[in-house]
Amino acid sequence: MNTQILIAPLITEKSMADANNGKFTFKVARQASKTDIRREVEKRFKVNVVKISTITIKGRSVRAGVKRIEIKKASFKKAIVKLKKDQKIGLFETQSK
Repeated sequence: MNTQILIAPLITEKSMADANNGKFTFKVARQASKTDIRREVEKRFKVNVVKISTITIKGRSVRAGVKRIEIKKASFKKAIVKLKKDQKIGLFETQSK
């Protein structure tokens, strides 16, 4: 496979809360399988993956601009990766309270 598997981390309030529990969310290539995602995360971040959940997010329509033209957003796939206990990914650093 020639494409990039991990596209970007998804940083939201929910994903940051999950990061405290060892779950990290990424935007991934649509054709990437769970095995491909596992290999890429383990290789890039030097961690051990326990479980992977994938979800395909359907593209939606939004209205933008002064004329309120309808724009179709592209569909994408996201992966929620659970790591072994006490392992972290540096992209998701959170402030402890």
